[in-house]
Amino acid sequence: MPGRVARGARSAAASSRTTASARNTSPTTQVPDEGADTSLRREVCRIFGDSQKSTAGHRKAVIALRKVQEACCYEPVNYKKGRQQEDFEADDFNTEVKRCILRVLAVRKAEPAGDRVVRFLGTFLNSASAKDNEIANAADPDATSAPETPTSTLTGEILHMLHPLLSSKDKTIRFRATQITSHIIHSVDTLDENIFHQVRLALMKRIHDKEAPVRLQAVYGLGRVAAEVNPDEEKDDSDSDDDDDGVGQGVLEKLLNILQNDPAAEVRRNLLLNLPINKEVLPYLLERARDADGSTRRALYARLLPALGDFRYLSLTHREKLLRWGLRDRDENVRKATARLFRERWIEDCAALPAEQAAEEEQSEGKEKKPANQAAAPSLDALLELLERIDVVNAGTEGGIALIAMRAFWEGRPDYVDYVSFPDTFWEDLSPELAFVARTFNEYCRTSGKEEGYDGPRMLDAMIEEKLPEVTKFGFLLERETNKLLEAVQASAEDEDEEIEEERVQREFVVEQMLHMALTFDYSDEVGRRKMFQLMRTALAHPALPEECTRLVVEILRLTCGEDAKGEREFSRIVIEAIAEVHDAITDDEDQTENSTTEDSFHSATEHIDDSGSSSGMKPSKKNAKEEKELTPEQAERAEEKAMREIMINMKALHIALCMLQNVACGLEENEHLVTMLNSLVVPAVRSQEAPVRERGFVCLGLCCLLSKNLAEENLNLFLLGFVKGHAGLQTIALQIIADILITHPSLLTSPPTESSDPNTTSTTDQPSPENLLLKPILKAFSRSLKSDDPAVQSTGATALAKSMLSRLITDPDLLKQLVIAYFDPDTTANAHLRQSLTYFLPVYCHSRAENASRMVSIVCPTIAKLAAMRDAYQDEAEADSDIDPEGGMVKLSVVGTMLLDWTDPRKIVGFAEAVGTSHAVVQGAGETHYILAESILDRLVTSQVGKEERKVLFSMLGKLHLPEGGCEGDRLGTVLELVTEASETGVATDATSRNTLAKLKTALLRQMHDVMTRERGGGGAEETTVMESTELPVRGSVAVEHSEQGTTGMDVHHAGDAEDPVGKTEIEDEGEEEVTELRKTMRDTTIGAPDAEGTRVQFGGETSMMDDEDEVL
Repeated sequence: MPGRVARGARSAAASSRTTASARNTSPTTQVPDEGADTSLRREVCRIFGDSQKSTAGHRKAVIALRKVQEACCYEPVNYKKGRQQEDFEADDFNTEVKRCILRVLAVRKAEPAGDRVVRFLGTFLNSASAKDNEIANAADPDATSAPETPTSTLTGEILHMLHPLLSSKDKTIRFRATQITSHIIHSVDTLDENIFHQVRLALMKRIHDKEAPVRLQAVYGLGRVAAEVNPDEEKDDSDSDDDDDGVGQGVLEKLLNILQNDPAAEVRRNLLLNLPINKEVLPYLLERARDADGSTRRALYARLLPALGDFRYLSLTHREKLLRWGLRDRDENVRKATARLFRERWIEDCAALPAEQAAEEEQSEGKEKKPANQAAAPSLDALLELLERIDVVNAGTEGGIALIAMRAFWEGRPDYVDYVSFPDTFWEDLSPELAFVARTFNEYCRTSGKEEGYDGPRMLDAMIEEKLPEVTKFGFLLERETNKLLEAVQASAEDEDEEIEEERVQREFVVEQMLHMALTFDYSDEVGRRKMFQLMRTALAHPALPEECTRLVVEILRLTCGEDAKGEREFSRIVIEAIAEVHDAITDDEDQTENSTTEDSFHSATEHIDDSGSSSGMKPSKKNAKEEKELTPEQAERAEEKAMREIMINMKALHIALCMLQNVACGLEENEHLVTMLNSLVVPAVRSQEAPVRERGFVCLGLCCLLSKNLAEENLNLFLLGFVKGHAGLQTIALQIIADILITHPSLLTSPPTESSDPNTTSTTDQPSPENLLLKPILKAFSRSLKSDDPAVQSTGATALAKSMLSRLITDPDLLKQLVIAYFDPDTTANAHLRQSLTYFLPVYCHSRAENASRMVSIVCPTIAKLAAMRDAYQDEAEADSDIDPEGGMVKLSVVGTMLLDWTDPRKIVGFAEAVGTSHAVVQGAGETHYILAESILDRLVTSQVGKEERKVLFSMLGKLHLPEGGCEGDRLGTVLELVTEASETGVATDATSRNTLAKLKTALLRQMHDVMTRERGGGGAEETTVMESTELPVRGSVAVEHSEQGTTGMDVHHAGDAEDPVGKTEIEDEGEEEVTELRKTMRDTTIGAPDAEGTRVQFGGETSMMDDEDEVL
């Protein structure tokens, strides 16, 4: 019967499909028996179901679940009348709650419903615990220990159930279990002692979990536990639990270690906001102001510090560091949070006490008290106290943080800008804080306006005219304070009392602030100008005036003399007269020695310095030496004091000259006053045997050289000699002077123009003359500075050399190589100044000009080889000594290679987009850098013995090169192609990845060579594209062709594995040379006529080897 057979077949087929489906379907998880469904279960599930929808209904859900709990624990349940009553116990309720919690454990972290349920659970336990305690206290008000309540029992059962799940293999379950545990700890006030210790130990293990979210929840819970732990109990737990290493170290100690070292920023931030605050923990919390994560730093300034309380409980060091770190942070949000903290919280703390006193007085008079959160009215006393609390005398100097802080204060408190005033009583007894308020207010009003965000009721310019005294009156006030300063200096010199010295420091600070104000005044008023001119002239001639005040006085004197050339000559004359008066201040009993310097030429002081670095004209004669031996002890002491005073007077005169030279711009020979000063003061100082005098003399001579090219040329050897023979301080000064001279007078290193040169062209500064005698010693000095053991000399030399190279004054590749090696050298890790300077210089230098990038390319391979040798040396030392780091603190060679590739990337060079694709591309050097780098790398691989690590880095760089089409000439392209072929034949590529890199590079170069030869034979247009397509070599391997935003076609070579090119790589290795030869032969034998004529397309005649290869591939 066919029908039955058919049905049987269908049944068999269906059965087989069912069986196959059963085999392919994962087995269903066996759900354990949870008992019969009850009304209690339905009610609890309904409440938990509602809680996961929104947090808005949590309050209602807590009340409903509490009613269910009370019905189970305190009275029988009667849900609805007319139905059969069901009696439930507290255990039944706890079981149903735990059953719902178990369902939450599998909810992923990204699902907000799970977080809502956890939050609801914590809210319920907190509310239910409070109500249970009320019931228990009402029953037994004399109880001293925590009562056993239904909620405490439920809490213990939940924590006991979650305890083994804290170490689950599933990260989701581990996360939810830790989250619920930590949330319960923060929600309840008391826990059973045994459960408390178990939970604490389990959470301490979770702080080392590999998942950051788990660690985050663990530290959140331990933050509450940390304040509850007894050190003796920790020791007992450590003895009883051998598996937990270091429990005895303490919860708090471990959390502080996590705060400092955890790699996840959210973990550190959570600890920052949840750790208990005490004097032991506070330094660790404030340390997060230097955290690597900006959000953590912002949390410190925006959340922790405002909630910390009165800032005056912090030490002065902490206040200063917090302000400095916050206001100078690289993150703008951190800077804003710090400024808000300073002008809103700290000023309110200082105004709190007067506000409380005023509130008490108002309350006693029957007036209502102001709200506590209302800001206090502007108060000058509060502002002065705030400045005193941050030590404005030390923090208010130039470069100090108090200036930035007050700038932010005035910007954010327009009420204080309008409130503060400067009547006559303000200036009667100026304190440092008052003077600083006046100075910062003046600077803010003169440099800000509506565009800066000020929205006060009056214009800032009008406030200056209204509130500050006029120039003439201000001159009398400044004269009074200057006299106080000079009296304080004299009193301090006569008596070494600390109070007198403190008074001198304060008077000096006040005068400095007033001088800064005077620098911003308008001296169009002749009466005020004359008053300030006379005051500055008198103060400058006083030997006791401090150096910083002297500098400001000289700058003000320059303003009052006028900005034109006549005013500059008058300014120089007055300063020279002041220097002469300072010299005359030496006591009359000093022996006046006649210097022959007035008869010396001012052009050079080199001949007066011998090879030992000492002055040849300052050595004492034998007669003077004999007289010195015959002096009594008292006479010797007087002679020593006399010599010290003379040194101080000379230092004072040199400082005045230094300040003057910084404020003039005319030629040295044009100003006879400067010539006189150079002959009578600077040259003797350079000859002096006293190191401080000689150093300052060098600086003054260097400034003079900036005003005269002839003087600079004749004294450049002096500065080189000072670098070679001098100590570290003199070497630093000499390097700075040499760099400034070269930048100011770049023609010192260039070749003079020849007679046959075009008069319309100017000599370039990027090609130093090989015959220039100054070039070699200058290069040698810079090279020696980079190898110096002194960090200051090393960083100064690197900065000076970087400036010279950016100005194209020095183009030596060896010095560039030394800079790159110094940048990666682990010995310079502690030299932050050097690293910071080179971090800016190296990319800017390479990306500014194509020739600079090409120069960097020329030293890439030698640099990698040198760094690889250094790495091997460190590893050899580590093998001999186990305490030495095998890496030596070096940056990995792969990172070095990536940075070198980035610096030499032609796409980042200025002008690349405009040059590539034009007829001037090759001439301008656009796109050529990576071709040169490819040639250098391949030559290194082919001709040298390369280590394994270095070879790996070089092949990695070779695969990341950007080779734009038309970026180089055909000759260089052919050279690179030959090197690739040679590298493939010699077997330098020892692994599949390296061989594939060579294959891809070779394919790309062959295509570009074809295009170049086609262009040379006159091809172009659409037919040229057809030629390229018809002659494409059958090389298997993906070639990444990258189109730049400007439409430039380029090629990036990337690494590829064996699976990507199973056949092509073998063909390329075996037939690479044959392909190149055949391609050249074909191109040589092909004739191309008119591009659009018939028969002008390249045709490969016969069965060539390339066509055979193509047939095999197809």
